[in-house]
Amino acid sequence: MQSTNHILMIRPVDFKFNEQTAGNNKFQEATAQENVQAEALKEFDGFVELLRKNEVDVTVVNDTLEPEKPDSIFPNNWVSFHEDGSVYLYPMFSENRRLERRKEILEQLKAKFEVNHVSDLSFYEQQHLFLEGTGSMVLDRPNKIAYACLSVRTDEEVLNNFCMLTGYQPVAFQAVDAERFPIYHTNVMMCVADDFAVVCLESIPDVQEKEKVAMRLIDSGKKIIEISLEQMNHFAGNMLQVKNNKGENLLVMSEQAYLALNPTQITHLEQYNQIIYAPLYTIEKNGGGSARCMLAEVHLPAL
Repeated sequence: MQSTNHILMIRPVDFKFNEQTAGNNKFQEATAQENVQAEALKEFDGFVELLRKNEVDVTVVNDTLEPEKPDSIFPNNWVSFHEDGSVYLYPMFSENRRLERRKEILEQLKAKFEVNHVSDLSFYEQQHLFLEGTGSMVLDRPNKIAYACLSVRTDEEVLNNFCMLTGYQPVAFQAVDAERFPIYHTNVMMCVADDFAVVCLESIPDVQEKEKVAMRLIDSGKKIIEISLEQMNHFAGNMLQVKNNKGENLLVMSEQAYLALNPTQITHLEQYNQIIYAPLYTIEKNGGGSARCMLAEVHLPAL
């Protein structure tokens, strides 16, 4: 299954602009910090309420004040959960983000889900090689394809190791923003769903790589819905398809992302799923991530 009804989210206690990630995340923008945690918490709680109102199963785990983890609201970077009961832990670029890997979170999930094996790839941090989970990789789960735009946070050696361990096929490429700066995470420029993919092909400068990505999507049965660089800058690529408890597909995004889409794109997307969106402006601006980054999909077998 590409989509799941089970989502893990981490409720922030000290969300703020992270200096350690700002150098290569051009989506980040520091604002006055005195109200950032309070505003982020309001956005987080509203987002959880929206998902639950639409009958998505959300497991919320509270963050801890110590040690300091300003980006804990984005759990999909340090962990991924798979249908065979396996869990993967990932090497993180920023030292303060490595503290987000909390084993007690996995223990809590074991009360609801079957965990057969935990593979810890964080040893790559000692070699300064990184792969930040389903931020670095956009997974086509049924077709076992891992799309990845390479950057300081997404190393091809680690990507290939993950693919060897899981049976995925890597599709690696370069992607840049309008200033030709490498895009830090693949999941801000593309989203793969059951029957379609939202992708900013404009961000892939090499013609052959662009064609490779497009053909791989088409050959695997995906209808391509293109977005522009400007739309990507408003997090229009940072979407995730989830299921509700009736088995219906929902496409989750931020309000900013939704407002960046044009009517034709919205019409195409609504042919496949209902769109739901939440205001996440404080989180997006200070964290440089959006709706999809906040959602760790739990594909583990339920107990």
